[in-house]
Amino acid sequence: MNVIDLFEKGSELAYRSCIPHVSVDCVVFGFHESSLKVLLLKMKGFNKWGLPGGYVKKEEDLDHAAYRILKARTGASVIFLDQFKVFGKMGRSEADMSHLPEHVWQRQRFVSVGYYALVNYGEITPVTDRISERCEWMDIDALPDMMMDHHEILENALRTLRRNINYTPIGLNLLPREFTMPQLQRLYEIILGKPLHRGNFQRKIHSFNILVKHNTTPSKQAHRPPILYSFDTERYNEALQNGLKQEW
Repeated sequence: MNVIDLFEKGSELAYRSCIPHVSVDCVVFGFHESSLKVLLLKMKGFNKWGLPGGYVKKEEDLDHAAYRILKARTGASVIFLDQFKVFGKMGRSEADMSHLPEHVWQRQRFVSVGYYALVNYGEITPVTDRISERCEWMDIDALPDMMMDHHEILENALRTLRRNINYTPIGLNLLPREFTMPQLQRLYEIILGKPLHRGNFQRKIHSFNILVKHNTTPSKQAHRPPILYSFDTERYNEALQNGLKQEW
């Protein structure tokens, strides 16, 4: 089946089952090897990359649509997801879809609701579907050409994440279950886009009272193993609800 036929077939299904002119675009962040990654895909017949996205079914809540789309792309069922902005400029999607017939669903004008998601990189398996040929992690500092306004959506998501980090904790969905203090500090530095003083960072992060310290038993080894931490999920979630009331 060629690309046009593929989109024609999907278009017929979308007209029957989805809400017209409303779409969802998801910015999925992961942390790996001291760098912040974002999940991107390339659709068949397109040269540029895009964000994972989809449409809202006629009998489906908006948030449920976002979770469904992300589960299909990542296989993950535990995802931190936050709606951050609506994108609706004239012509935001039509230009990159101009090679498709005018009646095709994707050629219509769509207002897209943006979500950002925080996931554990090691637990994610990127998945392609019938209209995409690649789905991969990309470094946020080495992004490829992106279709439509997806680069703008990604930049808005990153700015929102940087703003929110001043008021809510971060890391539970991005780091392994146990991590070192340098790993946590590096995550904060990458998101904030600036270096942080080691001592000040540790004092502030401990003041939030959301960490559990592990392997504190004295070691007989010549080199002391790094101290590992995990998040106290109850206190972490409480801080998500109530805020931290401090800024970095």
